[in-house]
Amino acid sequence: MTVADTISEKLTAEFAPEVLEVIDESHLHKGHVGARPEGETHFRVVMTSATFDGCNRVDRQRKVYKALAAELAGPVHALALSLSAPGGG
Repeated sequence: MTVADTISEKLTAEFAPEVLEVIDESHLHKGHVGARPEGETHFRVVMTSATFDGCNRVDRQRKVYKALAAELAGPVHALALSLSAPGGG
């Protein structure tokens, strides 16, 4: 299973998202600090979930960081997040 697959599975289980995109952007960071030759170090997540309703941007990010703590402590060097509740809230 790839790191992207693990991220997708964990986020799906935790947030039941309406929209979920996990984009491996490691190729854009080749040669940078934290980048590994095999990739899977830099990701962008776009997610819409009702669990974010009423949460501000920082609270949304904290929830995702908590759900992905193991990945952030290991193979994931960078994680860009675009998080929203349904209806843009």
